[in-house]
This record gives sequence, C-alpha cells and structure tokens, in this order.
Amino acid sequence: MDLPHLPARHRRRLRLNLRRREPAPPQQSSAAHKILGRIWAVAMYVVVLTSFGIRTIDGGFNWLHALSVLTFCTLTMGLWSVRRDNIRAHQRFMTGSYFGLIGAFIGVVAVPDRRLPQMAIHDLAGLTLWVAALALTAGLTVAGLMQLRRKPVLSPGTRK
Repeated sequence: MDLPHLPARHRRRLRLNLRRREPAPPQQSSAAHKILGRIWAVAMYVVVLTSFGIRTIDGGFNWLHALSVLTFCTLTMGLWSVRRDNIRAHQRFMTGSYFGLIGAFIGVVAVPDRRLPQMAIHDLAGLTLWVAALALTAGLTVAGLMQLRRKPVLSPGTRK
C-alpha cells in the first residue's frame, strides 16, 4: 500500500490497522428470506421427488434422475448447513442448487422435442395459461413477502 500523501507514521498505523481488522459479524437472515427460502426448498423437494415418477419409455431411469439425486443432496446439505450455522456452506449449496435449476430450465427450453417448445408451436393458449399461472403464483408470493416487510402501525396511546 503506497500512500505518499500521508506521513510515514500514519502509513504504518494504517497498515497495522488493516492487518488487524476483524471480519464483519455475519448478517442475520431476514424473515422474508427465511419464508421465501422455505417456499423454494419445499417446491424443489416436490419437484425432485415427483421426478422419480417420470420414467423412460421402457420404464427405467436415465441420467436426468441422477441430477435429481444430486439436487436432493445439495438441497438437504444446504438446509443442514444453515441449521448448523455454517452460512458459507449454506450459501454454496443453495447457489449450486439454484444454478442447477437454471441449467435444467435451459435444457428444457433449448431442446425442440421437449414439451415447452412444442407447446409454443402447437398449443400457444395452453402455454400462455401455464405462464399466467406461474406469474400469478410469483406475484402472490412477492405480495405476501411485501406484507411481511411492512411495520405494524401503532394506534396513538399504545406502547411498542
């Protein structure tokens, strides 16, 4: 660190203080984060567990079911980590699960033989209904979370 405009004693003191600096205390999670996280985790568990009901033409499993097992493990480890107050591991497991979800979505949309691209071509009304239902669900979830963020209004003369 080169700070020529400061006197030498101040530079030494600044370097010493920067080396001694303690990490910031971990932030506590907000109520909205906890509720949204629980909703997301339950939804992911439902999707993962129901994916085992989808089989190949001959009734077996394929490589996508291995991804379901991986998602189940990363989700469980993420929840276990946060219960053990290992926030760093929780963040990594949940981030991995989220990016896996994004990758799965891209895989579903990018392959022309899959159901979503076929619906876009042959059943636009059905696809529009699905998108509207998803948008409504997301909107209601956000509206519920916004209600949690509002502070209750106290009437005059009441104590907190």
